[in-house]
Amino acid sequence: MRAYVIGNVTIDETIAVDALPTSGASILGEIGAHDLGGKGTNQAVVMARCGVQTTLVAPVGNDVRAAAIRERLLDEPLIAELVELEGKSSDVSIIFRLPDGENAIVTTTGSAQSLTSSDVASKLQAAEPDDLAILQGNLSHRATREILERAKALQMVTAFNPSPLRPYFADLWGLIDVVCLNQGEALALTGTTGEAAAEYLLQQGLREVVLTLGNKGAILANEQAMITVPAHPSVVVDTTGAGDTFMSVALASSVKRNCRLDRLAIEHAVKAAAITVSRKGTQSAFPTSQELEILLASR
Repeated sequence: MRAYVIGNVTIDETIAVDALPTSGASILGEIGAHDLGGKGTNQAVVMARCGVQTTLVAPVGNDVRAAAIRERLLDEPLIAELVELEGKSSDVSIIFRLPDGENAIVTTTGSAQSLTSSDVASKLQAAEPDDLAILQGNLSHRATREILERAKALQMVTAFNPSPLRPYFADLWGLIDVVCLNQGEALALTGTTGEAAAEYLLQQGLREVVLTLGNKGAILANEQAMITVPAHPSVVVDTTGAGDTFMSVALASSVKRNCRLDRLAIEHAVKAAAITVSRKGTQSAFPTSQELEILLASR
């Protein structure tokens, strides 16, 4: 089984600050990590490090950032199908990291919003039934819907991370098999949180719902059960990319064991996310291939 991750790629610039700036204010900060990021790329990198055959489909501009992105991706065990968009700049994220490890992120989406389903179609030609199609919220409404429709026509399993939040997500539920979201996203999309939010999403036709609860762990819901898994202890240094780590490891755990998401997949995911939050940066904070091999072998 192969995972096709269709999403964005960015260069991440992290600035450590004592507090977030208010309107009209100038504040001091300290330069932190300079890293490869973007939710789509984050998820693809972690999936590949888990040992899952992974193809990343992501848009870039024709600029210096694109060259840096290509070079960094050569270090990862994945196939990078980058779509070069003429006249566009490669996307960038500015991450403000607070002293407690929490962050606020500003991401440009010029390239991501310009990607079309036609750009992606040729990249999915080799996809087989039950391969994974993984998307996030950075693409346009039209592209996201059309890519999901194509994936379903190919009998792929569709997984979606509704982040960043967009008003069109409710239009997609019927095309999604698995959704992974956090408490804030659940509240915005369903008007509630916890088990009630999971139940609501199952009623929209989803096969599995994974709701992350921060330091309280995560919930896995399907038509048969509602499973709560506690968080794994960790010292929080930087939460950037933790959600991407969680989702990718959960999916990879089930893929490698040839089963649907289960308690063990979520246990693997919370342990992997605990590693990510204990380190600074984006992809430099992700568990290594060796760490993930050991983690996924645990029972």
